[in-house]
Amino acid sequence: MIKRWLRRIAFTLLGFTLAVGLYVGAACALMLWPAKAGAPAQPPALEAWVLSNGIHTDLVFPIRSATIDWQQLFPFAHFRAVPPDAEFIAIGWGDREFYLHTPTWADLTASRALGALLGGNRALLHVTYLTRASLRRNAFHLPLSQAQYAQLAGYVQATLASGRATPVADAHYGNDDAFYEAEGGYHLFETCNTWTGRGLRQAGVTVSRWTPFDFNVTWHLQPVRP
Repeated sequence: MIKRWLRRIAFTLLGFTLAVGLYVGAACALMLWPAKAGAPAQPPALEAWVLSNGIHTDLVFPIRSATIDWQQLFPFAHFRAVPPDAEFIAIGWGDREFYLHTPTWADLTASRALGALLGGNRALLHVTYLTRASLRRNAFHLPLSQAQYAQLAGYVQATLASGRATPVADAHYGNDDAFYEAEGGYHLFETCNTWTGRGLRQAGVTVSRWTPFDFNVTWHLQPVRP
């Protein structure tokens, strides 16, 4: 009986290890076979970035441009106190429960991480107003033409639940951020980074065909030098 259970445990661990290896291996392999590779370069029309904390990625845009005024969509009234020198807005997508209950990595629990990977929770958009100083580290240049930017802005707007910016009441990490109801649900194959990567692919930016990890998103982008 003991040998039988030990054998089952060993096969379970082996299967888990193989599944993780396949998942990571596929992500790494597809990174070397990007979408839009060799596409004609379009002259960049505005400053934009991808911001990464090593796990999660956000899209970063100027607050106002000829394409869109993000303040009209995400008004300052939804935030506690937007910095007076804010020039940019960071937008990311993720699991509702994880977002709302994990403001820092110290708050991360195994059950919450597993719950996000298994899925079942609705998603939220996390929006933060940023100063230029916030882009000195962990930022990657995102050269966009006006047409690409319009496509990417439309992608973000389409992610909002019912197409409207509905804030989550009293949900903030700090004074400069807010959460909004969003379409979709997070799971192992639909992560915050796949959301970012899909938007970039639709806008014609060279990026991995599947982006479960942050490095899949940033691999083909130029990092900002301090």
